[in-house]
Amino acid sequence: MKKFGKLSCLIIKKKHLFIALLVLLFVISSIGVFFIVNTVNGETYINTIVIDAGHGGIDGGSIGYSGTIEKDINLEYSKTLKNMCSEFGFKVVMTRTNDSGLYSPFAVNKKKDDMKKRKQIIEKAKPDIVISIHMNSTQGKSSRGAQVFYNKENEHSINLANSIQKQFQDKLVKPRKTAQSGDYYIVNCTPYTSVIVECGFLSNKEEEKLLLSNDYKNNVCYSILCGIIDYMA
Repeated sequence: MKKFGKLSCLIIKKKHLFIALLVLLFVISSIGVFFIVNTVNGETYINTIVIDAGHGGIDGGSIGYSGTIEKDINLEYSKTLKNMCSEFGFKVVMTRTNDSGLYSPFAVNKKKDDMKKRKQIIEKAKPDIVISIHMNSTQGKSSRGAQVFYNKENEHSINLANSIQKQFQDKLVKPRKTAQSGDYYIVNCTPYTSVIVECGFLSNKEEEKLLLSNDYKNNVCYSILCGIIDYMA
């Protein structure tokens, strides 16, 4: 696994992504690691991943140092991660693909209704894993670092979170040292292996600038993909 881990942690530019994914597939086959391959309606894919772009609609989430709205950047990162996972061969289900919230316009409690809809999407997809993408924020402007949160009652959630956090440690700028347990709806609402990925702090001026760059976005999303692969291996 050490050999596989080193290869999967390479920092690459987007234009080289397809070649890198082919290399990862070759390494997987060469070390005898097998994923679950499924065929539905003539399409073959490796496992199913639900990618959840946090917030949306009237729920903007956190506001960054320079005014970045969390729901927008969450969606950008989720789409990038979706493309990477799809290129690798995973079946990907998105909870949202645009700025619209998932709540009913007639719902009294739109936040609660929105989260209920996300749960329904997850249950319908019956995924192998769920990745919920968010950006962090605090009143203090110095806090920074990508971090993964998990359900402490779910061993698979813990393992997935640790795998992704290790990738962050290997190749991101000043990530948090360890993944952390959290009592969050999205990781507790179903029995499926679920984690929340806080990609960084929008409240930190330097990290917000990083998070808004395409290179760093690609790096974060590729780190998550590497973590997924390591976990499944």
